[in-house]
Amino acid sequence: MNLWLLAAAALMFGLIPCGIVVFTRDAINRLVGLEMAGLIETLVLLFLAQGLNNPNFYDLALAMALLTFGGGLVFARFLERWL
Repeated sequence: MNLWLLAAAALMFGLIPCGIVVFTRDAINRLVGLEMAGLIETLVLLFLAQGLNNPNFYDLALAMALLTFGGGLVFARFLERWL
């Protein structure tokens, strides 16, 4: 186990507060929790790619970052209708 894998494991604990916010708060805070969870997961994938020397995870992290941003925009658009 190297430092990159240890950092990825430590970042996974950052998903716990994001999950609590997503499941217990109002709609605006859920969007913030969703975006933060996407950012953390992207960083975890980047750290795993570096730690395991697997360049496929770099592509996966890039796709995750783009899809998280797009999903957040779609979610914000739907929230705009009900707020």
